[in-house]
Amino acid sequence: MDFNYTEEQLALQDTLRRFIARDYPFEHRRALAKSAEGFDRAAWKTFADFGILALPFDEEFGGLNGTAVDSMLVMEMLGRGLALEPYVSTAVLCGGLIRDAGSAAQKEALLPAIAGGELMLALAHYEAGARYALDRVATTATAASGGWQLDGAKAVVLGAPSADKLIVSARDGNGVSLFLVDATAPGVTLRAYPTQDGARAADVKLAGVQVGADALIGPAGGALQIVERAVDYANAALCAEAVGIMSALNEVTLEYLKTRKQFGVPIGKFQALQHRMADMVIATEQARSMATLAAVRVDSPDAAERSRAVAAAKAYVTQSARLVGQQAVQLHGGMGVVDELNVGHYFKRLTMIGLTFGDADYHLGRFSDTLLAA
Repeated sequence: MDFNYTEEQLALQDTLRRFIARDYPFEHRRALAKSAEGFDRAAWKTFADFGILALPFDEEFGGLNGTAVDSMLVMEMLGRGLALEPYVSTAVLCGGLIRDAGSAAQKEALLPAIAGGELMLALAHYEAGARYALDRVATTATAASGGWQLDGAKAVVLGAPSADKLIVSARDGNGVSLFLVDATAPGVTLRAYPTQDGARAADVKLAGVQVGADALIGPAGGALQIVERAVDYANAALCAEAVGIMSALNEVTLEYLKTRKQFGVPIGKFQALQHRMADMVIATEQARSMATLAAVRVDSPDAAERSRAVAAAKAYVTQSARLVGQQAVQLHGGMGVVDELNVGHYFKRLTMIGLTFGDADYHLGRFSDTLLAA
């Protein structure tokens, strides 16, 4: 297998690296996390100009025919910058759902708008008490006047406060189906809040929400496989983001060890700390290998192969991220937890990545189940 990136991939990565360094410094990000919206719409427009919002889609819908490996490179850079913009929820998760299961009319209406930065989406699927199980859906969809009526509640919908439309899962009598719903439609209520890493989420209530027949995404009752594939894509993207964060943590920690002095010498001279730094680097590179494996396998038409690779990667990357994050905080001493330093913010984001769409224990069990099934 050729692990070398193409010239186009390297150019995109370099463009994002320069943008993060020049226009998205940590102090800017810190201020954004405390703002009303929680992200930068100017940066979102820049993402559209760079083409990364169009990356996962076909050319006929304004996309760039990108692969999961292309998305991996983007997510690694966004991780280094601790970007708060809802890229995963809009472009990877919901955009992937529409790309894979949407009708021709839905793709024509939605994908170019996502690619152009004009439309934000959020997936309202998980519910209170469901933990990470994708089939635990109590929200109902009832046929009504040529369309559907949705009733129920969704929990911790990432990106919902800024979303123009929601993709809502509900049981319709045939199984679980997906519906496109305006975020401001009558009967839709959002309770928005910041998450631990500074991003935004919301609990969503649906009370007698009316949608047309054209709101159905994919076949009626056939949503679970579609959602599972989209969540696999999102987990592969999160693994890449975690690798970017771990790489950044290694760099800032090494610099701190070189400059912080104790007993008249830099603490990086102490062999015990050198060993801990080496463990961080090894863990990061091993996580990078697993994230690459997930990105390569997530496009596989074999659902079992895809699930097995993504579950293994998410479990391993989560464990490695915990090691790197904890070591970085400890090696910075008291400075590792102050709000003014990016180390603690990196660690918070790594923790949230580990809990999003399945933690390490969940994915270890999932990986084990796929082995038993095979």
